[in-house]
Amino acid sequence: VQLQASGGGLVQAGGSLRLSCAASGRTLSSYSVAWFRRAPGKERTFVAAISWSDDKTYYADSLKGRFTISRDNARTTVYLQMNSLEPGDTAIYYCAADQKEPERYPWYDSWGQGTQVTVSS
Repeated sequence: VQLQASGGGLVQAGGSLRLSCAASGRTLSSYSVAWFRRAPGKERTFVAAISWSDDKTYYADSLKGRFTISRDNARTTVYLQMNSLEPGDTAIYYCAADQKEPERYPWYDSWGQGTQVTVSS
C-alpha cells in the first residue's frame, strides 16, 4: 500500500500539530499503522501504533500523554495528534503500515515519504 504522510511544519514549543497518514486509493482498515521519527543525527525510533484488529494503541513510553494516535471512522486515515511539543520532538515523522499486529520495530512493509516537524524554542 502507498502511504502519504502530511501535516508537518514549524511550531513553537508548547504548540500542537496533527499528522495524517492516508493510503492511496484504498482504506487502511486491514492495516496496523505506526509512526516513527528520525531526529537529526539519530536513528529512527518508534513513536506510536494502532492495531488493525481492535484499534488498540501503543506508545513510546517517553511520549505517553502528549501524543495520541487514532483512526477516522471511515478507516482511511490515521492521525498522530502531538501536543505540548518540545524542541526534542524535531524530526522527520514517517508512517508505516502492515497487515499484522503492530510492532515497535520498523518491520513494516509500507512506508510513507515522511513529513518534517520542527519545534522552535
